[in-house]
Amino acid sequence: MGIEFENNGKNVIANKLEECRRKQQDDNVNLRELFFGKTVNTETSKPLVSEEVLSEALAEDAAALTEEETISREMDFVTAEQQAGSAIPTGGKSESETAAENSGTEPEEQNGSVVKTAGTEAAAPKKNDNRFLKGTLILTVSSIVVKVIGALNWILLSRVLGGEGIGLYQMGFPIYLMAITVSSAGIPVAISIVTAEKVAQHDFRGAERVFHVTLRLLFVTGLVFSLALFFGAQKLIDWHFIRDARAYYSIIALAPAVFFVTFLASFRGYLQGWQIMTPTACSEITEQLVRVGTMLFFASYFMPYGLAAAAGGASMGAGAGAFCALLVLMFFYRKLKKDLQAKREQQNLYAVQETSSAIIGRLLKLALPVSLTSLMLPIVANLDLLIVPQRLEVAGFDVRHATELFGYLTGMAVPLVNLSTIFTAALAISLVPAISESRAMGQQENIRHKTGVAFRVAMIVTFPCFVGLFCLAEKVAGLIYNAPGAAPAIQAMSVGIVLLGMHQVSTAVLQGMGRTSIPVVNMIIACVAKVCLNWTLTAVPWLGIKGSAMATVADFGVAALINMYFIYKLTGYTMSFTGIVKPMAAAAVMGVAIEGILYGASGLGGWVILLCVMAAAAVYAVALTAMGGLTKEDLESIPYLGRRMLALGQKLGFFKN
Repeated sequence: MGIEFENNGKNVIANKLEECRRKQQDDNVNLRELFFGKTVNTETSKPLVSEEVLSEALAEDAAALTEEETISREMDFVTAEQQAGSAIPTGGKSESETAAENSGTEPEEQNGSVVKTAGTEAAAPKKNDNRFLKGTLILTVSSIVVKVIGALNWILLSRVLGGEGIGLYQMGFPIYLMAITVSSAGIPVAISIVTAEKVAQHDFRGAERVFHVTLRLLFVTGLVFSLALFFGAQKLIDWHFIRDARAYYSIIALAPAVFFVTFLASFRGYLQGWQIMTPTACSEITEQLVRVGTMLFFASYFMPYGLAAAAGGASMGAGAGAFCALLVLMFFYRKLKKDLQAKREQQNLYAVQETSSAIIGRLLKLALPVSLTSLMLPIVANLDLLIVPQRLEVAGFDVRHATELFGYLTGMAVPLVNLSTIFTAALAISLVPAISESRAMGQQENIRHKTGVAFRVAMIVTFPCFVGLFCLAEKVAGLIYNAPGAAPAIQAMSVGIVLLGMHQVSTAVLQGMGRTSIPVVNMIIACVAKVCLNWTLTAVPWLGIKGSAMATVADFGVAALINMYFIYKLTGYTMSFTGIVKPMAAAAVMGVAIEGILYGASGLGGWVILLCVMAAAAVYAVALTAMGGLTKEDLESIPYLGRRMLALGQKLGFFKN
């Protein structure tokens, strides 16, 4: 399309603005998108920059142009309009369908993010999928390492402190966890959302500004809560919040950790916003290693001074670990800052720089619901404590037996479920900035694609975990806990692995879209349902603790299903039927294989679990591939291991070209 050109550059710009204004009114398209050919994050059709400011700025620029330069600028306007036009839905087609028809070019990758230009919508998802799956794998490995180190720590620390010392050490932790939840919980998620948006728009200056504002904010809040815990420790004992006065040293030793954990949250959130998950993984492993080493050293060093001093020495590990984690994150931040120097020239000059108060307000709006989500967990745990033992007594169990059954559920079954969802928890962390990036660029189809990939991967991972834990419940309870009686509770809870994975992923999608309050409301609704079911089912004699486990599973399911409804409402995404049935069927085949091994090799004792796990992994992979639930494209998208797995599968006769 041609533009009738006038020698006066200012008139050209005025005409162009008028043309964009008409298109905006006709198609309800963002003016800035039409004018510059860039998709920006907006929930309304109003431009991020007023037309007056835009016109004045461009007019000043145009006044200095020679005729030749102005003609060149005119061609830029035409190109920009064509690019913007490719993002405008036409004929009822989606954004990606229109782009795919116009061009089959590959996406242009800049600064680690896919920048949308004409025809790249259809091609963009593959690159981004691989990136957030890579982050998921990194965080999963780090989480497993942290869990293993933590398990070894408890074994060693219990030998040093004994049961009474562990009790004194644990008394300070509820207060500590509450302090860091209030001071920083939700902030990393909020920072990652806003940073991902800024980076997607090439507003690197804005991303840095968000980081510096939150750094100052968390420095103050961390310092306030740290000092409050240190100087308020004696008050907590005097007011009988802490019953044993010997826990004083454990409490004050945790005060520095409150500051460091709060302060490092800004670094983690900022780096995650760039979709760089390695710093988070490295800092978590470093924190755990230093924490465990410091705990054991100071617990042993102060033991001659008494058990209370030794427990306080063990508590010092939290602060030391957090400090070292902060150093690791600062190293990665400096590295990123050096890389940013080369990208300054790509800064979006028309991006609006928010004030500090606006940034803080936006971050709090995003972070507070996430903090409430974190606070819901101890609230639900306390409700279980009030309801479950009492209703077990109504079902006919004496106090001792009711307490034992409650321990089976909360101390054995629930941790196994949480352990089985390490992957989906990591997937959720990596997914938030990935969804936020696509949202900032207006790539609705990309959001649906990433959401679909995340749920599909979650189903492929959680179904075999559910079936495996269900079949091996008695063996696992006997080997790990020396409590075969916990098997019924573990079996009843195992189906919760699938539903909890769905809840984690769906929550991440909604958070990435900036709707952080929706999951909180849904969790409250699910909590009410759980309380009602706990009260009813736990009192049924033939159900007992299995009734409480069913109520917990229902809690996960209700929250996940309501989340899915809102995802559909916001994006139009619905889960594929085959994406659920194929992993379910393959897991069922795997379950049959496990039962066969248990029947035929029962004499192996605890070793039968290892044999079952190895056989189950092979059977599930073969069954899923044979059913078409695992494709060549799926393996190619898996970072690090995907191509090796594909090569092995092709040698075995699968994934033929």
